[in-house]
Amino acid sequence: MIKRYTRPEMGAIWEDQNRFQKWLDVELAVCEAWHELGEIPADALERIMDKASFDVARIDEIEKTVKHDVIAFLTSIADYVGEDSRFIHLGLTSYDVVDTALSLLIRQALEKVRKDLNTFRDVLKEQALKHKMTPMVGRTHGVHAEPITFGVKILVWYDEVCRHLRRVDQALKTMSYGRIQGAVGTYIHLDPQVEVRTLAKLGLTPARVSTQVLQRDRHAEALSALALICATLDKIAQEIRHLQKTEIREVEEPFTKGQKGSSAMPHKKNPVRTERISGLSRIPRANLQVALENIPLWHERDISHSSAERVIFPDSFIITDFLLAETTSIVSNWQVHPERMQENIDLTRGLVFSQRVLLALTRKGLSRDDAYHLVQRNSLKSWDEGRDFQELLLADQEITDQLTAREVEDCFSLDLYLDKIDYIFNKVLTDED
Repeated sequence: MIKRYTRPEMGAIWEDQNRFQKWLDVELAVCEAWHELGEIPADALERIMDKASFDVARIDEIEKTVKHDVIAFLTSIADYVGEDSRFIHLGLTSYDVVDTALSLLIRQALEKVRKDLNTFRDVLKEQALKHKMTPMVGRTHGVHAEPITFGVKILVWYDEVCRHLRRVDQALKTMSYGRIQGAVGTYIHLDPQVEVRTLAKLGLTPARVSTQVLQRDRHAEALSALALICATLDKIAQEIRHLQKTEIREVEEPFTKGQKGSSAMPHKKNPVRTERISGLSRIPRANLQVALENIPLWHERDISHSSAERVIFPDSFIITDFLLAETTSIVSNWQVHPERMQENIDLTRGLVFSQRVLLALTRKGLSRDDAYHLVQRNSLKSWDEGRDFQELLLADQEITDQLTAREVEDCFSLDLYLDKIDYIFNKVLTDED
């Protein structure tokens, strides 16, 4: 991933230095396990633990000749360890190391995502409570529907992020597995206790059964969690972009001092950050498809998944990390315009209250179809002639034969639409964990 979208902490997880360090962690844990089982002498283990290291540039240089990164890695270690390196990689195949280390890398990255998600959830909760009773018009099919509050809109996002946290927790469990089982997963050259002891040292659990690789449904589940997070961030970004339109202008992403919106038009305040979120969020979603394609491998293994995973895991985690931070920053510092929200509620001259009029008529004994006809007739006239909906209702004899002027007026009370807001918030926030 390019530096423009890479935050240092997540980027460092996927650097070669950290990747090879995880490989070394696995190799050394295996050596310790073999020592505990009497296969590696104590003095040799002590020298290995003291000397073992690697050089990324040297590994790259060796790989140009051997065309095998694990062999290049082991050769670099041997440069440091010397004669005792014969005990390293004892009975292993490459993917005992690579896949077990990949689990460690993915867990490390998922923990970072989880931390960012928690921060974002807290920001959403704060903003939802702040705007709990800030009325705005609800929109369905892009058309004004009935009043809601901005807080309820944010609360929907908050609840979605709570589900993402549970998915990340599940992905962490799914990826907390490794394998030290040999070339085709049958322990031919290994004591199974090597696997048990090694993975315990690394905080992982042995896969119950494997081929030469951990099965890729695990990895697809982890990428699915990221893809779903990014889909939600895109959803939030798109909502902000819509609400920032000139014709709506209810919410705007932050516009900082000195920022310029257009090279040609000085008046522009473009939603460039949320547009960037929408664009970048497509990459982890697309990468999930690659992860799914990696599940069916030939027989006990092939490496068709390997090259793709060198791209999709770093890129997906780095982008998700960037987008979480970016969305958190935007939501923390956005500009909300309650007065404009009220203007938009009033924009349709009371039409957003049509359902309450409909229900008031049915309570008087009219059939739903007859009541609908009366309300729609006046609604369309309000649309077509630009007239006040309440005035049209009061001028309609068939309406006033059923409803008093006070009953019609009560249908247009915004407070009635805020009556259940506390219930919604209590239902979500009391069950948030």
